[in-house]
Amino acid sequence: MPKASIFIVDDHLVVCAGLKALINTQPDMQVTGEANSGKRALAVLREQPADMVLLDINLGDMSGIDVLRDIKLRNPATRVLVLSSYPEAQYGLNMLRAGAGGFIGKAADSAEMLRAIRQVMRGGRYLGPALAEQLVASVDGDPDAPLHGRLSTREFQIFCKLAQGDTVSAIAAKMFLSVKTVSTYRRRVLDKLSMKNNADLTAYAIRNELVH
Repeated sequence: MPKASIFIVDDHLVVCAGLKALINTQPDMQVTGEANSGKRALAVLREQPADMVLLDINLGDMSGIDVLRDIKLRNPATRVLVLSSYPEAQYGLNMLRAGAGGFIGKAADSAEMLRAIRQVMRGGRYLGPALAEQLVASVDGDPDAPLHGRLSTREFQIFCKLAQGDTVSAIAAKMFLSVKTVSTYRRRVLDKLSMKNNADLTAYAIRNELVH
């Protein structure tokens, strides 16, 4: 049987090299490409789609959630496993809503990483203990669940950009939306998080390690 093709998107060369070495030792999968930026990854994947993408959240030029949405829009069959040094509770739920098949920390050992890759490759979901607990909490209406778990995928995208200091007009241009639409999403985000302004959003995002 042909090996599953895997594309790695991470701006840390050491991480890419380690993942590539690990994956290429396996009989059922191989790394067929890599990119150190979101824009580069999307350009290559448009020409040469992969069976699966290992995607870092924190890229220099784009947010991982924007890259994820573009991948799933253009190639819905492509599986995506999100890699991150952030805790699962910060981004995991929102990445799953955006179409990721799983979320795993970069500190996972080799056996766990391969287990996660194969689980997602087969069409399943990979959830670490913290993310599984968060999913249960969100279903049960747990008051201690992270507030940003209430946001839709689009709301979370806009929330992250506002928290990073982007203006409504800049976000509209980046996301090919009208200023009015982005303003509406901004108001929904503020309402859902019970906040008054962008400064509140930034403070919350920094406190919860969603931006740096």
